Amino acid sequence: MPKKKDAELPQWAEKILKDMGSPKIEDFVSVVHGELLERRHGLRRDDIVEIQLDARSLREEDEHTLRGRLLSSGKSSIELHDENGIHQYIARDVVVKISLICHTRPAYIDDSELLTYERADMKRRNKLHETVEKKTNKSDDSHLWG
Repeated sequence: MPKKKDAELPQWAEKILKDMGSPKIEDFVSVVHGELLERRHGLRRDDIVEIQLDARSLREEDEHTLRGRLLSSGKSSIELHDENGIHQYIARDVVVKISLICHTRPAYIDDSELLTYERADMKRRNKLHETVEKKTNKSDDSHLWG
């Protein structure tokens, strides 16, 4: 797993990094040793990964390995923007191994851009829910007590 400035990334990963604006990956390396509060590891949004799939779940001519940028990772599926620019959704049931090639963002707790986005998205969703509730109830007094 390349982590140092002198480590070579696979050619397919270099292309993805270039498309992302060439972030300095040296700034986002995992920290797995040291004080517990200082450790930063695990998969992150926008990581460049290689995913090995269970051959039993594929046709013979299908590729057993997917490579690309991790968009999201949920309980039942993984969302990937692959090296060919295709948006893929992969069921976790067929994933054998996920290899981290490099991080492209800080760890979640240190990622102010991501935390700001999530807060704004939460506000937007709340506003949307309120609007839908007003339309379905035909009133604007559901927030009043008594």
